[in-house]
Amino acid sequence: MNLSVVQLIKLGQRYIKFWPEKAELAQYFADYRAVQSARFVCRYFPALALFTFIMQLYFASGYITGSGSADLAMNALPQALVYGLFLLSIPVQALVILGVKADKFLPPALASWYRTGLDKVKEQSNHSKYTDLTVSKPRYIDLAQLLQLTFISKN
Repeated sequence: MNLSVVQLIKLGQRYIKFWPEKAELAQYFADYRAVQSARFVCRYFPALALFTFIMQLYFASGYITGSGSADLAMNALPQALVYGLFLLSIPVQALVILGVKADKFLPPALASWYRTGLDKVKEQSNHSKYTDLTVSKPRYIDLAQLLQLTFISKN
């Protein structure tokens, strides 16, 4: 499916939200590590970008040595902006990459496993929340939803 960048970012956010935070999934799915890394980056890198921006200006201004001026800080502004924007772009890149991954169809073996798991879950519980999961051509976002619903129903 052709999605815009904004749609990919939103899909990446949904994928992160749906993917369960269960360490045992790391043994079976490589996506677990990618999602955990993206969660870390999205949580901490905006603050790191702001800290880096402020520290660049502070150290370049010379106030730390006592001979500072606003002109020196203004000269360092372009460099500080570049570093800050670079660090801010990393969470966006992670969300886009996860959005692209979430939109891909499952490989045949994993799709078969998904369908089997969906059938078992539907047999064990008669909830309407399983009806919106696709059966014909499942995507990775569907797998994340199934795993989330499975772990929620176990608790």
